[in-house]
Amino acid sequence: MKARTSCVGLKNLLQGLSFSVKYYSKHNHLQTIRLSSKIKPKKCYILDCSGSTYTCRTAPPGSILPWRFFSCKIKFGENVYFEENGCIFLSKADDVDEGNVDILFSTEDLGFSDAFIQRIRISPDQRYMAISVKSENSEEATCVIMKLGHFPIMEKVIPNVFSFEWATNDVLYYTSQKNLKCQNVFMTTFTNQKHTKLVYTEQDARFFVDIYCTKDRRFLTINSNSKTTSEVWLIDCRQPFKLPALVQARTKGVIYHIEHRNDELYILTTYGEPAEYKLMKAPVASSGLENWQLVYALEEKTKLVDLEMFSDHSVMFLKKAGCLYLNVISFVSHSVHSVKLPTWACEFELESHPEHTTSTCYFQLTSPVHPPKRFAYSFKENNLIEQAVQEVPIITNCHTTRLLAKSKDETLVPITVFHNMNSKELHRKPLLVHVYGAYGIDLNMSFKEEKLMLIEEGWILAYCHVRGGGELGLSWHKDGCQHNKLKGLYDLKACIVLLHELGFSQPRYTALAAASAGGVLAGALCNSDPELIRAMVLQAPFVDVLNIMMKTHLPLTIEEQEEWGNPLADEKYMKYIKSYCPYQNIKSQCYPSVFITAYENDQRIPLTGVLRYVQKLRKAALDHARRTNKKVIASFIVPGNCIPNIILDIQANGSHCISSWEDSLNEVARHLAFLNKELEVCHLQHQTKSCK
Repeated sequence: MKARTSCVGLKNLLQGLSFSVKYYSKHNHLQTIRLSSKIKPKKCYILDCSGSTYTCRTAPPGSILPWRFFSCKIKFGENVYFEENGCIFLSKADDVDEGNVDILFSTEDLGFSDAFIQRIRISPDQRYMAISVKSENSEEATCVIMKLGHFPIMEKVIPNVFSFEWATNDVLYYTSQKNLKCQNVFMTTFTNQKHTKLVYTEQDARFFVDIYCTKDRRFLTINSNSKTTSEVWLIDCRQPFKLPALVQARTKGVIYHIEHRNDELYILTTYGEPAEYKLMKAPVASSGLENWQLVYALEEKTKLVDLEMFSDHSVMFLKKAGCLYLNVISFVSHSVHSVKLPTWACEFELESHPEHTTSTCYFQLTSPVHPPKRFAYSFKENNLIEQAVQEVPIITNCHTTRLLAKSKDETLVPITVFHNMNSKELHRKPLLVHVYGAYGIDLNMSFKEEKLMLIEEGWILAYCHVRGGGELGLSWHKDGCQHNKLKGLYDLKACIVLLHELGFSQPRYTALAAASAGGVLAGALCNSDPELIRAMVLQAPFVDVLNIMMKTHLPLTIEEQEEWGNPLADEKYMKYIKSYCPYQNIKSQCYPSVFITAYENDQRIPLTGVLRYVQKLRKAALDHARRTNKKVIASFIVPGNCIPNIILDIQANGSHCISSWEDSLNEVARHLAFLNKELEVCHLQHQTKSCK
């Protein structure tokens, strides 16, 4: 998949930033604003063209949902299918660059003008195409089935669909989604006798169901997953009307995913010691856990990012000690070839490989300040090949530093730091710290245009890989969830203190950024150590943990108990959550300034919780000002006063951390305008040159 970045995007960002600086300077502290883009949104989102064995295919509740756009090409023999700005095109492989294409689907022409294309699946004989389209204001998607030919026609529309796969040329399996839950699997046929029937129902509210097709198209898998446990059922694509067959009954604490090769199931699982992922195998006919045989085990503190299966090889995409690796397993020679990837790389972006017999694995490497760069690994040559140069050149004056901060319990916590090599007096430069630390998910370190701009302007960017996230494997997550959540807070504090001690900025020029569940640790630090930072930017933050976890009628509360604990069933969890919950621990003190973006249509983070948090935070800030005899005159801040700017930006469009391309640019611009003002960036720049 190829990232779209352009000078136009950067120009729009800068124009938006210029507007927001003017807008922000006219508005006072402690206020709520509503800004809605008047520009018609373009469809610029993640496009899922073919699943891989291990990616977290269900976006975990409270996790960050990316909004960057990636185009996608699906090659079927001589045909290439690709998506462009809400349309799906067909071309011959040799004619893609010549412009000889046929249009198969258009969101606007078929009445989906306010939606973007999320997923594409082509039937094996290429007679049908299933597409999911989704509005940015909704969590649910609509599946549209097109009958292909000289004049493609819309065959069927299925509402509220999450995942879907073709079992045969005319049999489609799909999962239905309602209130963020996915618990039913249906089969629908496009034969002469069309019919739809329920195939599987998940009874446990903690589990989420999705559909996956093995790379060799031999089986569909019904995957029922909670945050700690999973169960897989097989659908034989040669006999799609047979009942699903159970691979292994769910065992508490055991997660597993299935691939298939040569009548054997390859099982990626957490079963056994050490408590990291292992690749195992078992015969299809006797797939029970007692028959699982070890193929390869990861070392401790190694993060498995993804796994791709091919006919004679398996490729593991790994993170270890801040570096990226490929482990290529040969099923023929029974060997493992480990490849260390360029040190600047922080993130993988996998490409679609619909043909499992291919001899080359394609992927892209990126970092917050490095646009995606394409690489290929050749199984024949056993080597890594760097592909053509991307549209946006990698800047050569950006320095990447990897540090280790010692936390309260002596645990070493990784930090990734980016700064301009030409910058002098780093202790006077603005510092933007990022944190997440939940669900075993890595801190998002994919490329963002605004991060590149900040580096060029002399900013320092720091990414704190605290416990609760997944950067150091499964144990890193386990050591930062439920009754260990405070460890993530201690980690974050240790990281910021170390950065300042090493001369990376200072508290008055430091800001903290977090989204979704990252708001828990950011908000907790704001309560416990407000003197470490000057400002904080939060996007759809989870800041009212205790109240949300007490309300079981909310769609995600029950499945979230495996991450945060169950305060209703265990008083110890209630007291523990209360000890760090951002909302519960607000007190009268001098707080940093805060800019919060929230979404009216957010089903994951209820707006009411964010409103309560903002109201209480504002009251505490004002109480502190009055108690310390600071004067507030006509809602303007007297110079020298410590009343923070606490701004709530409620977005009428978009859902949880998802907005249109233009709205996202406007959000970024408002965030940067806020940070530039709060950290007095122009004042800093005036000391060496005139402020732009």
